[in-house]
Amino acid sequence: MRVASDIGGTFTDLAFLDEKTGEVGTAKVSTTPANFAEGVVETLHKAELSVPDTSYFVHGSTVIINALTERKGVKTGLITTKGFRDVLEIGRANRPDIYNMYYTKPKPFVPRYLRLPVRERMLYTGEVETPVDVSSARAAVEKCRSEDVQSIAICFLHSYANPENERKAAEICRETFDGKVYITTSHEILPVWQEYERFSTTLVSASIGPIVSNYLLSLEQRLADIGFKGSLLMVRADGLVQSATHSRRQAVSLINSGPAAAPSAALFFAGPSGQQDLISIDMGGTSLDVCMIRHGEIPTTTESWIGDERVAIKMVDLHSIGAGGGSLAWIDSLGLLRVGPQSAGADPGPACYGRGGDRPTVTDADVLLGYLPTDYFLGGEIALDAERSRQAVQSISAALGLTEIETAQAIYQSVNSLMADQVIELSTKRGLDLRDFALVVGGGAGAVHAAAVAELLGIPSVIIPKYAALYSAFGMFAMDVGREYSRTQIARADKLDLQQVEALYQDLIERAAADFRESQMDPAQMILARTVHMRYAGQFHEIELPLPSDFRSAADVEAVVKAFHARHKEIYTFDLPFRAVEFLTFRLRATAPRSFGLQILPLAQGDKDPKSAFKRTRRCWFGKESVDTACYDGERMLAGHVLFGPAIVEEKATTVVVPKGFTATVDAAGTYLLRRS
Repeated sequence: MRVASDIGGTFTDLAFLDEKTGEVGTAKVSTTPANFAEGVVETLHKAELSVPDTSYFVHGSTVIINALTERKGVKTGLITTKGFRDVLEIGRANRPDIYNMYYTKPKPFVPRYLRLPVRERMLYTGEVETPVDVSSARAAVEKCRSEDVQSIAICFLHSYANPENERKAAEICRETFDGKVYITTSHEILPVWQEYERFSTTLVSASIGPIVSNYLLSLEQRLADIGFKGSLLMVRADGLVQSATHSRRQAVSLINSGPAAAPSAALFFAGPSGQQDLISIDMGGTSLDVCMIRHGEIPTTTESWIGDERVAIKMVDLHSIGAGGGSLAWIDSLGLLRVGPQSAGADPGPACYGRGGDRPTVTDADVLLGYLPTDYFLGGEIALDAERSRQAVQSISAALGLTEIETAQAIYQSVNSLMADQVIELSTKRGLDLRDFALVVGGGAGAVHAAAVAELLGIPSVIIPKYAALYSAFGMFAMDVGREYSRTQIARADKLDLQQVEALYQDLIERAAADFRESQMDPAQMILARTVHMRYAGQFHEIELPLPSDFRSAADVEAVVKAFHARHKEIYTFDLPFRAVEFLTFRLRATAPRSFGLQILPLAQGDKDPKSAFKRTRRCWFGKESVDTACYDGERMLAGHVLFGPAIVEEKATTVVVPKGFTATVDAAGTYLLRRS
């Protein structure tokens, strides 16, 4: 049995898969912010799983990203090279809004009095010019002790080339604090050049390290208490899965843990259609995550910001906004309707939940428009109160001069426009034609809004998985177990020392093998892939390209440089073949071979007529019309069924809305393929 768990802002999801039969089961409970582990255990109890028989438990969580965006990290100290304590404050001297004369630069994560200098100097060649001055290092550590810091980040110049000085400083810290303070070094987090990016990323990891460590230890203990004997695996920001042990040491790698699995789900569910250009949107209760997938490749980036903090680890290129089922509708100072980014969250949740919420949300609007069944939300576990939704929407309808139905329609259209704008930002504004893409939709609220968003964007087809409500959790089954390793070694193509490059890779392979052994996996089974970041000399932006495993001759270098020119032209529409090319950061991706092929038990085959799944008729609003709409039971839908809009399918954890002008076909996996007529 394989189990995947995903903690969202509103619900905690669980998906489980029998490797032998392909049978899939799901469970969903409200997220428990006071103790996130409680919600995970509750889903296991609800699913009635035999936990001791579970061999594979992979987990994703918003715990980390929430702590960062709310700046709830622990008190952290920085030990750095003398003369470089202000690197964080200087940054890249960039402004998010150059026309805002009142812009105030945000305060660094660590105040200046806790940015502590140490005499040492490492050269970019890896040569130790000045060893760590023990007296100044101990003075910095004592300052941290007197200020009761909970975490320390050690960031020295050029530690990517030689970590000796950082290791010495870390040793002094550990001797002093004896495990009572979380210690992080930059060469363990991001061993690459550019000190601002490396320092900032390491500090972000240090500030959330104790939070992540305590959470994972608590979760591991709770799972052990109910009989789990396997290894807990965590979803990484780069789209891989690693052990909880590694995650505790590299907390920053868990940013977007959970949402990072969504694109893997998109590729899996779009597989039967043959479509390789996809727009993955995951609309949950709190947020919307969007990812553009081209040619079947999940995009990654090292150019991320979390709030005001620079995070330069490799991450799945996701873009998020506050647009979910729980997003609040409100009126701004100009008297205009706005939706989000504030959310009702899991507690109290939308007004229709009857848990004390009285402000209108997207879910309340969906209830009033008739899209959501009040008696079958979450399979009937939550009875929705339409009257409470009406009262909540009425609280703003008078100020807008609209009826409650008109207000609900305005909320529905507003959140759809927000989602469409986010997709346009990532596609049309980058020169991509949306007509070439299919929209793959997940999240509990996604299937309600999917067709309307496609209509706004002119996207011809929409793919809605049967397990859309557990989109990210299901994507975790399709992810590889492993890690990425990197190291900077800057050289022009004509001066590249291939023996040094090979020695660098051998060192990275040895690190990967040690990590595999620690995770109780056989290093002999590692699947290795090499890549390198390159640029034109003097250029700021970099491009990542694959490297052959046999990279030993001038001809091999020439082939990679030629590929760089071609890739640069593909991305930026031009290349500079007369310009010198630089090799910057070398990367190694080490993954374990999958022990099973991801397959779902297919649905029984039916004919085109879905009358056997007909459930009832409900009045729904489509535009200005109130229409008697056929509603179907998702549990009785068969492969081959075709629905003509307007129609609604009531799945246990989501609702599929098929508007007028759309048809929906059910495939063997239970996926709904919507097309505009």
